[in-house]
Amino acid sequence: MTAHEAFMKPVRKAVLPVAGFGTRVLPCTKTTPKELLNVVDRPILSYVVEEGRKAGIEHFVFVTGRNKGAIEDYFDHQVELEAALAAKGKTALLEELLGELPRPGEMSFVRQMAPLGLGHAVWCARDVIGDEPFAVMLPDMVMSAGVPALAQAIEAYDQKGGNIVVVEPAPEGMAHQYGIVAL
Repeated sequence: MTAHEAFMKPVRKAVLPVAGFGTRVLPCTKTTPKELLNVVDRPILSYVVEEGRKAGIEHFVFVTGRNKGAIEDYFDHQVELEAALAAKGKTALLEELLGELPRPGEMSFVRQMAPLGLGHAVWCARDVIGDEPFAVMLPDMVMSAGVPALAQAIEAYDQKGGNIVVVEPAPEGMAHQYGIVAL
């Protein structure tokens, strides 16, 4: 074991900036946060948290903004709904619903008081993150890969340390809407 490996902490926390307005998908996001829009049969945020859990993330820090209370509600008990499903014998559906709920201490919610961008959103999570390494997961980006992008990034971090950035090609003619890196 190298000295670097002996002092390197594993990535166990993830920051999820969810404070944006969702202007790229208006009017859908006028009343529903973009992170809760469905992809096939469940909200995109559900897939993102699932990917994080599979990659070893133990604590998700959501950086929210105004009108994003539905995100906190999604990860909370809905007592009446749960009781109704149980009373109707819909146990499989109830178990699926309960499976989405966080374990105690698994999620924190931090408010970004002003929409000052991605860097500021990550900065808002600083007190919860502390001095630990962390991932930033963008819950409005869907990336398809044999091995999920977060798992690849954490593996690269475990091998090399340092800062790891996951990128993908910008769609033709859309580069002006994205952050660009030179490889």
